[in-house]
Amino acid sequence: MDSTLGAYDIADLRELARRRLPKGVFEFMDRGNGDEVALANNREAFERIKLVPHALVDTSSRSQEITLFGNRQKMPIVIAPTGSAGLNWFEGEIALARAAAAAGIPFTLATGSMTSMERVAEQAGGTLWFQIYMWPDRSLSHGLVERAKAAGYQALVVTVDTPVPPGREYNLRNGMTVPFRFTRRNVTDVLMHPRWVATVLARYLLTSGMPRYENYPTEVKARITAAPMGRSMMVTDSLTWEDLKALRRIWPHRLLVKGILRPQDAVLAADCGADGVIISNHGGRAVDSTMAPIEVLPSVIEAAGKRLTVMVDSGFRRGADVVKALALGAAAVLVGRATLYGTAVAGEAGAARAIEIYRDEIDRILGLIGCPDVAQLDRDYLALSKSA
Repeated sequence: MDSTLGAYDIADLRELARRRLPKGVFEFMDRGNGDEVALANNREAFERIKLVPHALVDTSSRSQEITLFGNRQKMPIVIAPTGSAGLNWFEGEIALARAAAAAGIPFTLATGSMTSMERVAEQAGGTLWFQIYMWPDRSLSHGLVERAKAAGYQALVVTVDTPVPPGREYNLRNGMTVPFRFTRRNVTDVLMHPRWVATVLARYLLTSGMPRYENYPTEVKARITAAPMGRSMMVTDSLTWEDLKALRRIWPHRLLVKGILRPQDAVLAADCGADGVIISNHGGRAVDSTMAPIEVLPSVIEAAGKRLTVMVDSGFRRGADVVKALALGAAAVLVGRATLYGTAVAGEAGAARAIEIYRDEIDRILGLIGCPDVAQLDRDYLALSKSA
């Protein structure tokens, strides 16, 4: 098999995934929320930041290794939590986690994954983080934290930017639900993608039944009826900073807060004992018309960077995007959709291809801008517009 899978950049992987997946599954992964203003601005923000190459620099021994939370890793990226990996590929979470382990980077498992945290830990290994949405019944969420601790996860990522389910009307139009079920709206779409039916849906039906949220407690899973993707996840609109303090008391490892867009909130996260924040607008999938995370990165670092490890996600599609974030001071970048595209195309091999594309592009950009080591990246490599 061609190791490139016919994909030479992330856009190629996206197109291959679009062809392979039912429209409803693909759009749940690919699209944003509302009028998708934030989705578009996430990309446009990178275009407003220009690179300034340094000439005649010896970059023959380029390195993109970083140290994150005391651990040396081969690349400056982390796999973001994405709940649809298991719909893109049979037990796609395991495939994606294995690709991350092989690449020497952390993998973050989502609360809403279709494979249990214990099975991912047993079968994938590597550096594992667990993402959690707090639920109305805090005792159930704390039970989930205890499971992650027992399974050996090394960081807890608390997502705070979706206190209520986003609208995402396209999920309603497409009739895609979790737990998955055939509906009048999706039956034709699904049956037009027989390869997905045979390699994903049928395999679940022959083993565990229709895909569902496998990290939910048994009694909760039994109560959940099929609801549109994105609206079937349990979240709570009563989450406060006191909840973060409570998590700090029961979680002994790294505690990260994902979904921060205000410098003041990063300071409050540090006050509550967080070890890091992930600046994020949920990839444009939560509040529409928000600023792009790359735009607010400098102000968050200025406010709390000495107290926190500051990372960023949303809209990263090129190695150049990653380099720009590192030059602005980010400790690492989380990528979500890109590796999901790869997983949808070829499971572990597809996810590995997505990671390889980032590795190659970052390496090439470092050479082109005259930077021998990502640790040396700073604003001297950038030209910022007034709005950046």
